[in-house]
Amino acid sequence: MAEHNILGRTGEEAAARYLMYAGYHIHALGWRFGHLEIDIVAEWYGCLVFVEVKTRRDERFGAAEEAVDAEKQRRLVRAANAYLRYHHLDQPARFDIIAVTGERPPFAIRHIEHAFDVPTRTVFGTQP
Repeated sequence: MAEHNILGRTGEEAAARYLMYAGYHIHALGWRFGHLEIDIVAEWYGCLVFVEVKTRRDERFGAAEEAVDAEKQRRLVRAANAYLRYHHLDQPARFDIIAVTGERPPFAIRHIEHAFDVPTRTVFGTQP
């Protein structure tokens, strides 16, 4: 496995531990459906939280969360819809980003809750 993939996986594991320590219930790590993927699916007081984790060695080229552009957001929404349909779920949900920075643990972790808004018509299988 390439070094950047190892760092990414280590960052996702650190993000999941961070969420667990904060009281989140983890439902899935690296959930895939076809070409769609969600890094972490967690639950916070009845709300599903779809988490995109971005890991960077440093912020020399910008903050990690800046990599979650409009196209990445659309893919996350599609993946969230697939997750909800696959598991027959109907509950509130939100999208968070966790930025993990460093070359090895302990990492600096920044959790951005409600990282982006989703138009109602595109969420939870209601898109035409």
